[in-house]
Amino acid sequence: MNRTLQLIVPVYNEHKNFPRLVEQIEQQLTPPLRMLVVYDFDEDTTVPVARDLAATRPWLKLVRNDLGRGPANAIRAGFAAADPGPALVVMADLSDDLAVVPAMLERYAAGSRVVCASRYVKGGRQIGGPLLKRMLSRTAGLSLHWLAGFPVHDATNNFRLYDVDLVRDLGIDSEHGFEIALELTAKAFRRGVVITEVPTIWRDRDAGESRFRLLKWLPHYLRWYWYALRGPRQAQLPE
Repeated sequence: MNRTLQLIVPVYNEHKNFPRLVEQIEQQLTPPLRMLVVYDFDEDTTVPVARDLAATRPWLKLVRNDLGRGPANAIRAGFAAADPGPALVVMADLSDDLAVVPAMLERYAAGSRVVCASRYVKGGRQIGGPLLKRMLSRTAGLSLHWLAGFPVHDATNNFRLYDVDLVRDLGIDSEHGFEIALELTAKAFRRGVVITEVPTIWRDRDAGESRFRLLKWLPHYLRWYWYALRGPRQAQLPE
């Protein structure tokens, strides 16, 4: 099995944050690794910065998302470009704590096919971000855990490690926002796949523009929330 860690990084005008992200990766992660930087359009301010950095880093590759704009399609394009093995979705806004990646890889090596970085377990924390978004995210994660036996406490954090072959087998229906993490984890849960979590500290961005659109994407989150709420058994996908 391929053990090279692949980072799927969707970007949207992250020219300020991207060099710092690459610096964090080089400081905190151990090779071999591969970084897939997925962008929607050529004018994205991240692109020239990423190309300059890629000139001296053969492990950094730019991937143009031709599936349609938006974070879900960017992540889908990243998985399409990934090789079999572990793939970690990482935001370019520096909100994700890369210090927990070794623990996530340990869980993967032990048999977990989805490893979630959780803000809502002991040792986890969420710093900053809109209050309503924080409340809804926490409520969704904890209610699924206690009511449906969802194996993790954080249902919506996209900072997750997946087995690429599993993702391709499950398929991705999301075409909108960051509900893609809930979709994939809910599908894996219904399939009986081994899913585990590690605590993480999430920090809101301090530069750039967020792509999160709560009211626009809420119906898509609810679709997969109700699907997961039905419990760990085979079922038809939600209408």
